[in-house]
Amino acid sequence: MRNKSILLVDDEEIIRNSIGRDLKEENYTVTLATSGEEAIDLLNDTPFDLVLTDLSMSGLTGIQVLKEAKVIAPMTGVIILTGYGDMASAIDCLRFGADDYLLKPYDFDELMIRIERFFEKQTAFQKIKLYENILPVCMYCKSIRDDTGTDHGRGRWRMMEDYIYHTSGTDISHTFCPECQDKAEKDMFGNR
Repeated sequence: MRNKSILLVDDEEIIRNSIGRDLKEENYTVTLATSGEEAIDLLNDTPFDLVLTDLSMSGLTGIQVLKEAKVIAPMTGVIILTGYGDMASAIDCLRFGADDYLLKPYDFDELMIRIERFFEKQTAFQKIKLYENILPVCMYCKSIRDDTGTDHGRGRWRMMEDYIYHTSGTDISHTFCPECQDKAEKDMFGNR
């Protein structure tokens, strides 16, 4: 099971049902939306990994769905499908954050390649974001790498006290937690 959720938005029932069926056969969890407005409502209520949307729809267009999706859930991917593609619309879609753009009629194998490529990039990006949120601390001297104002991984190593003071303006006071105090007293005075 791929364990990825896709919101499919198309106002043409035949296309929506056909693509939806094919994606379900590939073990994706697929939710269908008949309009851009319905898609936005669904995006506000449910997290999706990817949105596949038609570009030209009555009501909200695919570009409007794209813009709203990136505001609601910036990590959600958006692939635009269109039967009326031209260079200007492709550029607009990519400028507004589309992850890909595919002309109809499309080859389903090509769509699957693009979806799988997107999920590979999404997974890699999520791992990078996870590692960026980890504060690197030297296991020997307890220095901390401060990546503030530089590329991740290229920061200056600072003593923990210096790092805390530099980032929060807070001074450090050395003391014992209750468990360490008990242990230190036993080590110093034995079990009297």
